[in-house]
Amino acid sequence: MKKRVVPVLLSILLCACTSIQVSPVDSSIKLGHVCIKKNTKVIIHDFVDVLEDGLARHDVTTELFSGKEAPENCAYILTYTATRKWDMAPFLAYAQLYIKDKEGNTIASARYDHHGGLDFGKWAGTAEKMDPVIDRLFAEVE
Repeated sequence: MKKRVVPVLLSILLCACTSIQVSPVDSSIKLGHVCIKKNTKVIIHDFVDVLEDGLARHDVTTELFSGKEAPENCAYILTYTATRKWDMAPFLAYAQLYIKDKEGNTIASARYDHHGGLDFGKWAGTAEKMDPVIDRLFAEVE
């Protein structure tokens, strides 16, 4: 019995417990321009920069806005949340993205979630974690 417990416990501790779930933008939708609603609760300093760069990589221009109302020229709005955890250094642990049309219909969403474990990738930078998520959001468009 003891011989089985150690490998099981070791595999649980060493597992890379990160999940990514994406509902991509449908290929029939041409975004062109997306307004990003600033979330002041997100304290990850480069998160919005990574979003803007990721959308630009897919030929989508962005505009950052604050407040409840999006600018008139915003046909699509991206909202986000992101949190970090601490394990010898802070790291991005969770992020959720939603792209909605003006009527509030969700047209795409994505979630990055690091659950724990000894995955050394948890200390990777924001772009290293979010670029693949953003790319999967637009996988059907290209």
